[in-house]
Parts: sequence; C-alpha cells; structure tokens
Amino acid sequence: MKRSEIETIASEQKERLLASDSGMIREALASLTDTSTHALIISGIRRCGKSTLLHQYLLKQSGEFFYFHFEDIRLYNFQTNDFKLLDTVINNSGVKILFFDEIQSVKGWELFVRQKLDAHFKVVITGSNASLLSREFGTKLTGRHITKELFPFSYREFINFKRLKPSFDSLVAYMQNGGFPEFLQHGNIDTLKMLIDDIVYRDIVVRHSVKDASSVKRLLSYLLYNAANLTSPSKLTSVAGVKSSTTVLEYFSYFEDAYLIAQMHKFSYSAKAQALAPKKIYVCDAGLIRAGAVLPSENYGYFLENMVFIHLRRKQETMYYYNDHDKECDFVIVRHNKPIAAIQVCWELTSDNEEREINGLTDAMRSFNLNKGMIVTANQRDTLMLDDLEISIVPAFEFFIK
Repeated sequence: MKRSEIETIASEQKERLLASDSGMIREALASLTDTSTHALIISGIRRCGKSTLLHQYLLKQSGEFFYFHFEDIRLYNFQTNDFKLLDTVINNSGVKILFFDEIQSVKGWELFVRQKLDAHFKVVITGSNASLLSREFGTKLTGRHITKELFPFSYREFINFKRLKPSFDSLVAYMQNGGFPEFLQHGNIDTLKMLIDDIVYRDIVVRHSVKDASSVKRLLSYLLYNAANLTSPSKLTSVAGVKSSTTVLEYFSYFEDAYLIAQMHKFSYSAKAQALAPKKIYVCDAGLIRAGAVLPSENYGYFLENMVFIHLRRKQETMYYYNDHDKECDFVIVRHNKPIAAIQVCWELTSDNEEREINGLTDAMRSFNLNKGMIVTANQRDTLMLDDLEISIVPAFEFFIK
C-alpha cells in the first residue's frame, strides 16, 4: 500500500465515525478503564455494538485521537509490512490516543500494538474473535492488556431502547427479538440471518480453511435449536455430517471463538469428570436462535434459561450446572473455587414440574451448604421454606434488572 492511501482512508474513517450517531449509552461504558499502560480490548460478537461503544468511549477522552478500521474493503491488501506506513501516518498526526477496529485481521498486529504501548501511546482495540484476542495478547503483551466483553443489548438496555417498562410483556418481546441494535432498529429478520452467514463464512470457513461449509451450518443450526440443552460432541457427528468427533470439537471451538455459543461444564471437583461429562450449550443472543432455528412455543423455558446464562455471563460470573442422583440444577455460581449460589430456571412452576424443579435446586443447595436458593420464572413471585432452606421465586424481568 501507499502512505497516502492509508492517510486518506484514516481521515475518511474518522470523519464518518464522528458524523455517526453515538447511540444509546451502553452499560459497559462505565466499566471501561482509562489507562495508558495497558491496551484496552473490547471483544464480542459481530454487530453487537463494539464500534458504537468505541465511539462513546472516545467522546469521553480529551485531546485528538487516531482511528483506523482494518476491515475496510480498501485495506484488503494490508500486509504486515504496511504497519511501517501506518506507524509513519500515526507519528505525523502527533496524537497519542489510538483506536483500532478489528485489528486482529492483520498478521503481526500484536507486535505493532506492543510497540505503541512501549512508546507510551494509549491503545483501545475492538475484536470479534475471542481466541485471537486472548491467546496472542497473552503471549506477546504478557499482562499488559485489559479485556472487556461486550454482548448485544441486555434486557435493561432493551427496554430503555424500546422505551418499555420491566414487565412480562417486555420480557417476551426481548426473548423474541434479542438485543442486536441494528435488528431492533429495523426489525428485518434477514439482518440476523445475514449476520449468521457472515460469521460462518468469514470467521469460520475462511479463517480456518474449512472445506465443508454445509457441515458447519448444519451443526450450528442444531445447536441453535437445542440451546440450553445437554450435548455431547461424540454424538453429533451424524448431525454435522462428519466422520470424527474431533472435527465436531473443532467446530465447537470456532463457534465459541466467534462468540456464537458458549459451553457450560458440569460442576465437579474432578477436572477429568468435568471434561467427560456432557456440556450445556448456550447462544449469545435470543435473536440468533429465532433467526437460525424454527422453535415451537414449548421451548420458552429453554429460551429463558439461555437468557439467564447470558445475563450471568455479562456479570462475569463463573457458572456450572449441577447433576447428581438424577437431580439437576441449572446454575451453580462459583467464586474463588467455592459455590456461593444455586439458581433454577423454568418458564412456569406447575403441579407437573414443581417437585422436579424444587428437588433439583434443594439437592444442589444441600450439597454446597447453601441455605438460600432461587427459581427464576417468567412471571411468578413467591417464597418457599423447606426445613432450613429458603427458596425465592422471582420473575425474570425483575431478576434481569438487578
């Protein structure tokens, strides 16, 4: 590339960014650390609002900044050697605050960022691949980075954006639509379908040189349909249409790297038992489930459980599911290697499921010496006392705004 080309692209990108709407203030903005000694990384699935959050963050900064988005089509031929030209453009600008969008698209980016940190630049980065961000910064920056995950709109952000109140109706609306900002603006479901295709082909098939794209899509469709269910990769070879469970495991890692899904392990003090047990699969946003799988209404309980998982993940909780003596509890929250809370999720407690749901929760509570537990439902509120155990039954729309 030519230096003049990089100068032109950077100038036009910055002009467009400043002219764009900074959008609704994201909750994550308050947690972004202002530091010049560590790179600040904002990571998350494509189209969840990382660039908007970056815009909001830079508006809080004093002084001039340099902005560069590496997925601009004009930078298709940007190579490692072109970082020298970019370095010249940055130095000529005289700024000390750098904002890079999707820089992980270029080989050698982590060394360039390390160089800028050593030169006392403030560096803020967005990225949509979890593995690249964690692995490469971990080895090249040796602790000189702070990573913040961004998700699509939370329930609280959703109702603020839609100007709704916390209620059962707004909970259902959130469950049916999810939190991707662009989709919520226009309501075109094709937006989410195109996003899934974009991630599958750009972040998985192309990046990992997968020859059979159809097998990736088949497996992903199955996982979207079975969100919040137990899965075992060894049993999914026929679903994906591949011969080896190793290939299925590779696809799982690609989905996780792209923030499409997350796996939750069974709680066990044995690492081997955790590794061998089936995993629960969750999807990053309800909108993707709706766009990628046809679901009957009776799956609402799984929708709700998926939403609870993302809510807890957004709060950076460490979670496991509990399963012992054929009794299951959906979430066990662990801090400092100690279980501190047990949460059960069901759409509605009825005479048909009440015994099963309560027994699963109380078995986990007794196993971990917890005297308080919680059942999150769609629209029920109550308190149960069973011997020395107290169970709070709370509506999800209240649980999500705390």
